Amino acid sequence: MHNTAPNPTLAAAADGEHNPHTGALVIVTILFFMWGLLTSLNDVLIPHLKSIYTLTYLQAMLVQFCFFGAYFIVSLPAGALIRRIGYQNGAVTGLMIAAAGCALFYPASQGGYGLFLFAFFVLASGITILQVAANPYVTVLGPARTASSRLTLTQAFNSLGTTVAPALGGILILSAATLGADQLAALSGAEQAAYKAREAAAVQGPYLGLAAALAILAVLFAVARLPKISHDDSTVAVDGKGGAMAYRHLVLGALAIFLYVGAEVSIGSFLINFLGEGHIAGLSHADGAQYVSLYWGGALVGRFIGFAVMRYVSPGKTLAVNALGAILLVLAATFGEGKLAMWAILAVGLCNSIMFPTIFSMALHGLGKFTGQGSGILCMAIVGGAVVPFVQGMFADTIGLQPSFLVPAACYLFIMYFGVKYANLHR
Repeated sequence: MHNTAPNPTLAAAADGEHNPHTGALVIVTILFFMWGLLTSLNDVLIPHLKSIYTLTYLQAMLVQFCFFGAYFIVSLPAGALIRRIGYQNGAVTGLMIAAAGCALFYPASQGGYGLFLFAFFVLASGITILQVAANPYVTVLGPARTASSRLTLTQAFNSLGTTVAPALGGILILSAATLGADQLAALSGAEQAAYKAREAAAVQGPYLGLAAALAILAVLFAVARLPKISHDDSTVAVDGKGGAMAYRHLVLGALAIFLYVGAEVSIGSFLINFLGEGHIAGLSHADGAQYVSLYWGGALVGRFIGFAVMRYVSPGKTLAVNALGAILLVLAATFGEGKLAMWAILAVGLCNSIMFPTIFSMALHGLGKFTGQGSGILCMAIVGGAVVPFVQGMFADTIGLQPSFLVPAACYLFIMYFGVKYANLHR
């Protein structure tokens, strides 16, 4: 599955007619792949940095707090920037900033945890600008009635990136980590320092490679011929009010994005440690990273299924069913043990599959000239990826890792409500 990328021209075929923007969709889809890769590498780095710097769960979640906190801080300025320089130049700017963030991992590996957190923030700032530019691009590159399925298809390539990254990171970054906590404690102070320095340096090569790839992609994107995107200025907000926040479905959609991203990221962030628990699977960090790829791989498979299903089934109904499935699986992982708990939590990825693109397109439905503003608000809501893992980290440190998974379960409850409430939004 990972070695055969689906043909992006399916996006045009699925609309039942020739889509003149198919070439643009292919280029934008590459961007979705790259930020998926960069985002899920955090799931590998969190247990790695937790071990190197002897962090609590709460301290380790500062990685996601800084990474997804950038979405909250940068999203609205990114929207203003894109209105000034355009979607294409905005994407190029985002790619260059993300490349700079990756390059910062080299000095961070020699300077301590604080510099790592700064590098995560810079990297995420670039990805945020990229998100604000690319998501609305996909919604307008074809008929409005198929926006959800088209965004789901491009998000499938985002899932391809998130699926590949943990396995790749496990091989390139975690495979050299062979000492357990007891073994590390047995070393002298100088030996511990040398070991930790060597482990920190393991991130240098992979992230310098990613920086180079992003810089090359920025150049290619800058010279590509893409259509100019504009929206109908005749559209006005409901009740005569100006601005995207006048739309109730956008406001609730932003909260749903906040909780969805928070739940998905939180589960991924704790997976390696969860699978390392003796009564669950007892896996090493390197072996656990391979299973994290299955979690994100479920989202990849589910997005292709969702792309087909939502041609015929209301996006809201599909969303509600998936949220219910996620709740049941998380509860099974929380109160179960062994293979039942392990496979239940991994299967949540399949339920996550269509949530982000479906919520996103439902929330932007009918916004017209406020689409860009609405996209900035929704991307700002991605800060849930900073807050929810932080909350789960607090619970993991106090009541235990396994019971802390009730936090993402609660998030899926609201998502199910949102899906039911707007089940017929596109019909």
